Amino acid sequence: MTLIYKICTEEEWRDAERLGQFIGSAVDKADGFIHFSAAEQVEETARKHFAGQVGLVLVTVDSEKLTGALKWEESRGGALFPHLYESLDVGLVDTVRPLPLDKDGTHVISGLVTSA
Repeated sequence: MTLIYKICTEEEWRDAERLGQFIGSAVDKADGFIHFSAAEQVEETARKHFAGQVGLVLVTVDSEKLTGALKWEESRGGALFPHLYESLDVGLVDTVRPLPLDKDGTHVISGLVTSA
């Protein structure tokens, strides 16, 4: 089992639950795929793209539940990132947890992310 992670706003996730599928954030829609991170990439993704933002959730999915629409593609520094080229069925999601900030404004990832 390989877990992958999506950071999005609580509002985006509530919309996904109403629709039964996550169709992506504005950045995902612009890029044509849903951006995910592997366990070792979540902290940097949070720091680089979501610094100081409140009201976020961390969505966890077992990548093996996804179809051939999931592709691991080169991105930041040559690392492979998981990109989903279709909407995400919310029934395939393992967990959705709040992504809190600590007092210095950094997202608290510890305890939320595991590699399997």
